[in-house]
Amino acid sequence: MALTDITASAVMQAIEEFDRRGRDAFLEAHGFGRAHRYLLEHNGKFYDSKAIVGVAHGYLPGQEVLESSQFSGGEGHAVSALRELGFSVVDADADGS
Repeated sequence: MALTDITASAVMQAIEEFDRRGRDAFLEAHGFGRAHRYLLEHNGKFYDSKAIVGVAHGYLPGQEVLESSQFSGGEGHAVSALRELGFSVVDADADGS
């Protein structure tokens, strides 16, 4: 498994599931907590970036949702994977608070 295997289509499927379920139900169903720092921004909405990447992996053929402990949500991991696919990821801590 590599985060580079994740596709934009799989990310969109995860976003659609997030929207259908709602944030708390989505996170709970897949064992993720709320994002501490990085949020995926799509169409004016914000999504927990690590959870989206983990769930997107499960939308790949023959793959399962990644567990939170299997990868990092920060720069160089989930954030980079999303940005390489053309998605916008914002740093919620950029103001230094």
